[in-house]
Parts: sequence; C-alpha cells; structure tokens
Amino acid sequence: MDINFFEQIFWGNTLKQYAILGAIIVIGLLFKRIVSRLLSKLIFKLFKNFADQVNSETFIALLLKPIEFFISIFTLYIAIKQLKHPLDVTFFNYKKTIDKVKINEAFTIGELVDKVFLFLILLSIFWIVLRIIDFVTHVLLVRAAKTKNKADDQLVPFIKELLKFLVSFIGFFVLLGYVFEVNAVSLITGLGIGGIAIAMAAKDSLENLLGSFLIFMDKPFTVGDVVKVDGIEGTIERVGFRSTVLRSADKTTYVIPNRSMIDGVLENLTMRNARRVKFDIGLTYETSNEVLKKIIAEIGEFLKENASTTDAVVALDSFGDSALNIQIIYLVPMNKEFDLAKVKEAVNFKVIEIVQANGSEFAYPTQRSVGESTHKEEK
Repeated sequence: MDINFFEQIFWGNTLKQYAILGAIIVIGLLFKRIVSRLLSKLIFKLFKNFADQVNSETFIALLLKPIEFFISIFTLYIAIKQLKHPLDVTFFNYKKTIDKVKINEAFTIGELVDKVFLFLILLSIFWIVLRIIDFVTHVLLVRAAKTKNKADDQLVPFIKELLKFLVSFIGFFVLLGYVFEVNAVSLITGLGIGGIAIAMAAKDSLENLLGSFLIFMDKPFTVGDVVKVDGIEGTIERVGFRSTVLRSADKTTYVIPNRSMIDGVLENLTMRNARRVKFDIGLTYETSNEVLKKIIAEIGEFLKENASTTDAVVALDSFGDSALNIQIIYLVPMNKEFDLAKVKEAVNFKVIEIVQANGSEFAYPTQRSVGESTHKEEK
C-alpha cells in the first residue's frame, strides 16, 4: 500500500491520525477489563496484610467499574489528542489581565476537551478512592462482627460516611481549582453574607452531625439495641452521619434525625435487666376468706419458685363491682433463655389451675334486679 495514502487529509486530519485514533480506542476497549483486574490486584497488595480475612475478589469487584471508567476516559483522551482538527479551532475569545494589562486570549476546542477530560479523570480518581473506603470499612465490619463489643458495629458505618463526606468535599474543591481554575480559599472567604445564609440553611444538618458525635460519646445505645423514641420502638440498625435507622417489629424502617435521638426521651429497652408484668384477676364474691388466702399464697409460692420470675407480689387489691380483684406483679429477667410471651403463658395457665383446684371461679360482670333479690329472700 502506498505510504502517501495515509498522508491524505480529510477534515483537517490525515488518514494516519484517524487510523491511530481508531487503533487506540479498539485496544483500550479490548484490554480495559484485563488491565482493570491487574490494577485492582496490584492495589489490593497494599491492603493484603490488613485484609487477610477478606477475599481479594471483594476488592476487585468494588474497584473494577471505576478503574474501567478511568481507563476508558484516559484512552479516549489519548485517542482524541491525535487529531488536530477541530481541536485547534477557536471556541471563544476572552480578555485576560496580566500585570494590569488586558490581553486578548483565544479558548480553543482542544482546551475545552482538556477541561472536560480532566474533570472526568479526576472524578474517576475520587470514585476509586471512595470505593477503597468502602472496602476498608467492609474489612473493619467483618472484624467488628467477631468481637462482643457492639460499639464497633456502630462506629464503623459512621466513620465510613464521615470519610466519604470529607473525600467528596475535598474532591469538589479540587475540581473547582484544577478544572474551573477557581481559587477555593478566595471563594470561601468571599462568600460573606451568602456564607451566613448557607450556614443557616445547613443548621439542621450541623445539629444532626453534632447529634451523631454526642451519640458516640454518651453511648445511650449501640447497634442491635431495642429502643423507643417519640413513640417509635425498634432495633437500631445503623447510626449514620445525619440520621439513625430503626427497624420495628413489623419490619418497618424508620429514619430518625440524630438530633431527635438526643433531644427526645429515649428508652433503651435492651439495657433493662428485667421486664415487669402486672395484671389483675377477679374472683367471685362467693369465694371464702380462707380459699382467697390460699389462692394468693399458692400463686405467690409458684412465682417465687419459678426460675423465670422474680420479685413477685400477689395481694388482694380491691373490691370490684362483681369481683374480688387480686393483683399479680412479677419480673422476668432479660435473659435469652426466657421468652417473655412463654413465661406469661405459663404463669397464666398456673393461675387458672390454682383457682380451679381451690374450687373458686373467675368473676364476670353481672347485674341483679331489685325484684329478683326480693323474690329470692321470700323463698
């Protein structure tokens, strides 16, 4: 093939330039997956000693897409830079001041392409950093799950969100500085009244952030605890940067701002060492004093000897409209061996058994008319 064939010019570029562009793109697309896996494995070696309990495939799966994106963008940038046209075409003109002298400058399409690709490349780099943070916190969660201290399970997700926020914050100003050539320091100091307005708008977010720190300092609860706040009862699943996630008994997810978790009255049900059970039973007025005292004594003796109940109180409480009311109070220790529902069921069956064994009956509301009472007295 004639070498001059590749020197032919179409739309400001030679065929050779188009051929190189196509070759770079094809090679990049064909080998980006292989190169991505190799780079992921190389980066994983830096964390090998730290992540000895986690499979390398977890790390590779997290970094594969952002590294592929980085390789694709970088390959496309190298390929486009092989062209001259239309990269050297002026996009717009602007005036630039140097030493108080205004100079006319031309902003070309090539410079615009440089800015766009620089933005995408920096974005992909910060994406990779965020995925590394995901992996590091994943390893910490695996380690925390093997310890008895639940505070670790609560702290790791919070650190993850905090680090990702800081990286995103830094990334934002890096993009402003390198891509848009904005002086970040001048931007922050120059906000003035606008900065105050932003601070006021972010007031709730700052309060929730402060609330998260107070939660970790005071430790009113940890992940896995059952709490009740503002009438909502559920298990703590995660304490985040801004909010706390609760899962109720009916599997409903509640997201509560951290400020509400520390401002309101919070009950940590898990920290209770026992659950209190209190109820009344009503016996008929035909029950004699001797039988009544025997029933009370037998119920009290049963609760005293039962390993699943403590601090029992059984006493004649009041005279109802149609029953003698006996109040029963006892505590069930917060022990995995004791199921509260089963303990209450066993106690209730035993109470029925004791009442029936002593020849008494449970009362229910009844009414007698005056005429009926007079008729019985005449008989």
